[in-house]
Amino acid sequence: MNMNIDTHVHLWQYNAHDYSWIDDTMPALRRNWLPQDLHPLLSRNGINACIAVQARTKVEETQFLLQLAEQSPWIAGVIGWLDLKSSSFDKQFCEYLSDPKFLGVRHVIQGEFDVAAYVAEPAVNSAVATVQAHKKIYEVLVKGEQLAAVTEFCARHDRHWLVLDHLGKPMIWNSDLSGWRKRCGTLPDMQHVVVKVSGMVTEAIQTLPYINDGNLRNLIRPFLDTALELFGAERLMYGSDWPVCLLATSYDEVIGIIKEWLASLSSTERGAIMGGNAQRVYQLQLI
Repeated sequence: MNMNIDTHVHLWQYNAHDYSWIDDTMPALRRNWLPQDLHPLLSRNGINACIAVQARTKVEETQFLLQLAEQSPWIAGVIGWLDLKSSSFDKQFCEYLSDPKFLGVRHVIQGEFDVAAYVAEPAVNSAVATVQAHKKIYEVLVKGEQLAAVTEFCARHDRHWLVLDHLGKPMIWNSDLSGWRKRCGTLPDMQHVVVKVSGMVTEAIQTLPYINDGNLRNLIRPFLDTALELFGAERLMYGSDWPVCLLATSYDEVIGIIKEWLASLSSTERGAIMGGNAQRVYQLQLI
């Protein structure tokens, strides 16, 4: 049965030390954001389940999110964090395999000083190979200008799905559609690379305070159309990036942008993007 799934949400109990990436420009995020805050938004918008994605680069993050998922059946799974460079990565990773809601891991590659050097490290590649050998997901998080640096990495790790978060963070605020398309390079040819149509509203807000919801839609729509052209409906997945999206607009507006765009697609395409692809890629066991 097809279900509507938000593939990218974050949950946290806020403290300044663990979430140092939340700076003075993000006061809306400097509080707890927990399942009880999210569930009404999902229900109101017809979303049946979600995937919680790491927001801290701490080993405790994975267990924290899995505990929340255990308490909330509608959290279908967790993308956690483990140190890919750690000599004990394989051991730590395998400890989570017995939990059906453990879907995989990601690292904040976008924060590395030298992205190309990081993804070339033997330990990192060994860790990602382990993830894929166990049919779990590795999620790639980079900024638009870093896409070219991870292309070979993505091509190398083709034993299972790779998920590219937030369309690879194009500079939507600058309407840099041609630049983003060029930096995608050969990624669209890699059939194991799936892309989240998520995080777009925060890639458009550098134009604030002059932007409004209508402008958001106008800025984002060409990137959605191009993502569909490049990757096809069978390799796109909806994600809200809540609560980070609140820096730009509401959850309702985020999903409204997506639903408006989906209206011109076939029911099969809409079903794939809104949940079918997530069920297939993450091998979700939904009730």
